[in-house]
Amino acid sequence: MPDPVTAPLHVLVAEDEALAAMALEDFLSRKGFRVTLAQDGQEGLERYSADPADLVITDLRMPRMDGRALIRELRIRASGLPILVMTGFLSMEAGEDDLTSDRWQPLVVLRKPVSPQVILDTLTSLAEAANLRPA
Repeated sequence: MPDPVTAPLHVLVAEDEALAAMALEDFLSRKGFRVTLAQDGQEGLERYSADPADLVITDLRMPRMDGRALIRELRIRASGLPILVMTGFLSMEAGEDDLTSDRWQPLVVLRKPVSPQVILDTLTSLAEAANLRPA
């Protein structure tokens, strides 16, 4: 069993674009994170239930269960779980599913395309804000 003091932060990535997911997994792994991939929100929720992550990265538009539904379900399980949303499709209209509302926090939304360094910097900021050890 890994030493909890030195264990890397675990990131769940829910992304239906396989090449983007694998590139992100490779980049984050090289930066010291433990990464779990999921092809959609449903698989992401299943993987989180089996092995809870410290941080989550999700797309919004995915098959079976979209990112908003995944976030809603994760908030039930872990209300303070830091989440990074990366999407090319985002309506910023206020309403029940407005991702900028307090009920979704802690959450950061980035519009695709996003550079790996911006993703890393954002994850690091989310981890620090949640008092998680940096990778």
